[in-house]
Amino acid sequence: MPTTEDFTHFPVQMWQKVLSKVKKAVVFMDDKCAESLHWCGGAVVLLEAGARNLKEFSSFEACGVNEPKAVFVVSTLLKGRTVDIIKDIISLSHFQYCVVVTAVSHSVHLLANNVTTDMEGNPVFEQFEEKLCEWMGNMNYTAEVMHVPVVFAPVSQQLLLTPMFAHLFPLLSPDLEAINAKRPEKKRFGSLVDIDMHSLPTELQFEIKSLASVLNSVFEATGTREESFAVGPMSRIIAGELANHPQAKNRRKTAPNKASIIFVDRTMDLTGAVGHHGDNLVEKILTMLKPLPGHVTDVQVDMLELTSLQRTPHSETTLAPGCLAQTQSPAAQALWEAMLTNKHKEGVMEVRRHIVEAASKEKLPIKMSMGRVTPEQLCSYTQLFKNSWEALESHCGVLQLGLATAQTLRHPGLPRWDACLAFERLLLQALGDSDFSAVLRQLLPLMKPRGDDDSTTSGSRSREDECGPDELILLLVYLYSLADEAQTTDQDTEEEELEKLERELIGALTLVITRETELSPLLQKLTDCTNPKELTTERAHSAVEEMFETLRGLSHTRDHLKQLRSVYTASDGVHQATYRPFLRQILEEVFHPDRLECPDIEHMSGGLTDLLKTGFSMFMKVSRPHPSDNPLLFLFLVGGVTPSELRLIKEVVTTHKPGTQVLVLSTRLLRPTDMPELLFTTQRLAPDIGV
Repeated sequence: MPTTEDFTHFPVQMWQKVLSKVKKAVVFMDDKCAESLHWCGGAVVLLEAGARNLKEFSSFEACGVNEPKAVFVVSTLLKGRTVDIIKDIISLSHFQYCVVVTAVSHSVHLLANNVTTDMEGNPVFEQFEEKLCEWMGNMNYTAEVMHVPVVFAPVSQQLLLTPMFAHLFPLLSPDLEAINAKRPEKKRFGSLVDIDMHSLPTELQFEIKSLASVLNSVFEATGTREESFAVGPMSRIIAGELANHPQAKNRRKTAPNKASIIFVDRTMDLTGAVGHHGDNLVEKILTMLKPLPGHVTDVQVDMLELTSLQRTPHSETTLAPGCLAQTQSPAAQALWEAMLTNKHKEGVMEVRRHIVEAASKEKLPIKMSMGRVTPEQLCSYTQLFKNSWEALESHCGVLQLGLATAQTLRHPGLPRWDACLAFERLLLQALGDSDFSAVLRQLLPLMKPRGDDDSTTSGSRSREDECGPDELILLLVYLYSLADEAQTTDQDTEEEELEKLERELIGALTLVITRETELSPLLQKLTDCTNPKELTTERAHSAVEEMFETLRGLSHTRDHLKQLRSVYTASDGVHQATYRPFLRQILEEVFHPDRLECPDIEHMSGGLTDLLKTGFSMFMKVSRPHPSDNPLLFLFLVGGVTPSELRLIKEVVTTHKPGTQVLVLSTRLLRPTDMPELLFTTQRLAPDIGV
């Protein structure tokens, strides 16, 4: 019986296939594959396997005469821009041996080339090998093209991410309009639930088929037969595609091991994705520190405090940043797991304990102090290591995690986290007592440009704990995702009131954005402007209007569900109103001792057999597969998972069914600010997979 450890080891096994090809080669790799490698050992494993160098996958890169071998590792189809870049690099170099590794399977390449039947061998790859020889200038040179699913990033023992699908996100109401616009009026879909695979744009179909192929390869490598379940429209499509995958059908006939996999759309619970209620250290680190360039998950840790360099405007570019992925140190890995799945306070205490233990081991003169952990205390502990190169090298992983914690705790943006949390709690209480317009109106006083004297009753917006445009957008998402939970009075009057209020909010938020002296990464993506000077009022107004179009649909994402329609418990006069995480509700249904059948968790693997069972169940008792039937459970969160949800999953499983092994798979590890980007700027209907 495979364990979760076998599955978290799978990405490393896939990279071993690539490593077997890199000896004496210069490796060119795109960002998504680089992020997967980053969590599987990083560039060091390539160099240890004999690679000469690692370069960016870019038309501006090339190799010299004394570098005859190249290995290209890409996450895309071998079409379009990907092919152009490979050709450019080869044309500017002097290669005699080229290996191309793609994370996209050959079956998806056939579909992309309009070949719908199964063919023997790998004709698309063979044709590409001929092209490679042609570009190298000699048909006798060596070229290899192969598919290796280097897709997963083992971020923890409990979590596998897929950087390649980081921008795959469930469909929203504007997507329904876009799909319907291309269909005859009589064949238009009434809701997102009605959309099927064939009605999606071709690029998105390829991406979903590629994901199904990747999941099949994991189950194939571990001899696993899965029972698939789905909650949400996009999850149904992905689970259905996995169920109908040709190789999956053959595998399920002979696979000795069993597991359940539940696909869940992130849109079923956006409150958990944007809320600041997680009480998790890693969630704050991911939000406060700058992302590592080219990465979706990891962040930059300033390492200057471990050196004797002076802090200057240029010192940031002098020293390479540290990061959270510490794959070489068992102590750092243990600390990372604790930070990821413990509460904030416990995580910070663990950081201090690990640094103190490391200092004691190296006999460094540490002055131990009890009580609250402060960023100054953590920094003073880490600085003890900078005068001992051996100690620094031995404990570098723990020190990077320690510095990440210290830099987060003293970050000037951290007070805004608590300000958002306080306001979210107020909104949560108000929802049970008022209609949605009345609750939404409470945001209006906050929507004043920073520094305005009359911006709030409590003082100036320039204060560190006041909300900026990013936080205001998060509060809007938080509130609209709960709109269905609010009290309703006269429907027509409320609609009219809401429209008028939204126009006010659009105008106010437009003014806030145009008065910003510096555009945050989120605002840059929303407005498509990098500089405030480029941002006109019309451009900002248009971006905010589009944003509100999406917001209006967020409250209806659970409308099709029969049982799990609410993530809110109203106040009863004794207890305050609370948010009820959707994942907790799903797991409580799955692990219910009476094995109740939840109509919202749809079984997707059955095919014809399931239809026959449905027919027979009219005359006799037929037991359907249940997610708790198997000792191994996968939760695939389509659109991202938060660190606080990882802790929640661990707690629920420990409480309800301790023996069950649960592995979380997801497209990305979410910080609250990721959600507006995914909701308002991602091209969900045209992902970049190299078509």
